[in-house]
Amino acid sequence: MPRPIVIGYHLIWTAYGWWLPNDPRGSTSRTVASDVIAELGELHFGRKKLQPPADVIRGFRNRAKEVLRFPLLGLCPRDVLAVADGLGEAIAQYHYTCYASAIMPDHVHVLIRKHKHQAEEMIENLQTASRLRLSTLGLRTPHHPVWARSGWKGFLDHPDEIRRTIRYICENPRKWRLAEQRWEFVKEYDGWPLHPGHSPNSPYARRLRGWERKG
Repeated sequence: MPRPIVIGYHLIWTAYGWWLPNDPRGSTSRTVASDVIAELGELHFGRKKLQPPADVIRGFRNRAKEVLRFPLLGLCPRDVLAVADGLGEAIAQYHYTCYASAIMPDHVHVLIRKHKHQAEEMIENLQTASRLRLSTLGLRTPHHPVWARSGWKGFLDHPDEIRRTIRYICENPRKWRLAEQRWEFVKEYDGWPLHPGHSPNSPYARRLRGWERKG
């Protein structure tokens, strides 16, 4: 059976210190480089199916604050606007197509259409631009890390997956009882690469037909 072609990436990263390798919720880390961080709890690779209660997460975070090298800083409304400006600059500079974004108090969601850059490179570019924006505005000191290194990436291979992920991202602020977010750098999804006027003989269209026929 032919494998579907990746058409988009759901990119997620957290602010510094808000999701450590041995977070009780689980993580994508396989090692804990710092001894003092390792003492906070056991490492669990992958997101746990059964998530711990809020008081466990809060207790872990309070202990982490005591051993982290830098203060644990969330994103206030002014920070969120600065991060959005940075994301917009990077998206324009690298010609990314963004279909959804949510900038939360301790993490960021972005949905980017398939691009010549790999997911890891896109995360790095988006993090760098937003970090520089915060620093330029004096919202972070030059030495304070803004983001955790790298992030998570979800690979999307069907327009339905793109639409589902857009809904998920857009609902994030509401879950936190925050105002709806609308950013100029976000483009309305048109069904790409099966958008109106697409070639039925494009590599993706041919692959999708074969995948659905055998699926």
